[in-house]
Amino acid sequence: MAEHQEQTRAAYDGVVDLYASLFADRLETQPFARAMLTTFAELVRDTGNRRTVDVGCGPGHLTAMLHDLGLDAFGIDIAPGMVDHARRARPALRFDEARMEALPVEDRALGGVLAHYSMLHTPPGELPALLAEQARVLAYGGLIMVSFFATDGPEPVRFDHKVTPAYSWPVDRLAEMLAGAGLATFARLIHDPASERGFLDAHLLARRTPATSGPSASGSGGAGRSA
Repeated sequence: MAEHQEQTRAAYDGVVDLYASLFADRLETQPFARAMLTTFAELVRDTGNRRTVDVGCGPGHLTAMLHDLGLDAFGIDIAPGMVDHARRARPALRFDEARMEALPVEDRALGGVLAHYSMLHTPPGELPALLAEQARVLAYGGLIMVSFFATDGPEPVRFDHKVTPAYSWPVDRLAEMLAGAGLATFARLIHDPASERGFLDAHLLARRTPATSGPSASGSGGAGRSA
């Protein structure tokens, strides 16, 4: 595990209860994000493959939402404290400790991947390999939803997140990286900032295409935060 992953893992393990209390009902005040998640779930159901992973599931609140929306959802997180909390809070659902760049899932097995602000701690140079891993586990035609902080500039911006350093991304640049992993963006939503930093909130929906021109989707590498 890379040093920044160790730091992220330890940082989130130190704020489990606080994080869970802050985000348990967060979507009640975020109608745009809620609408995109609902749309994502409906489109995954339409593929006929309801198996979906919530990567960086944290305390499991969005995994539970996906389950309530009719998906066979399970969560993974790099922080064992988050996984323990999720298992206690939602014992009927599956939660595993795992890294986003090494998912415990067979090739082309899933109808959906949710990455809800879970890649923001990944250094830019490591993101292509991480996206290739998300593509590896998606069946052709399967969907990924990526939510992140967006910037208007041409390059990712590193900033001091309250837990551990993170990055905001130009929307077009991240869509291009998804395309490089064989994930074709077909919908995007960008809306006003939800934080004092002033970043826009962005959500991309992409579909797994039959062929990829980017990094090998059968390999793994890179790094990312799973919370």
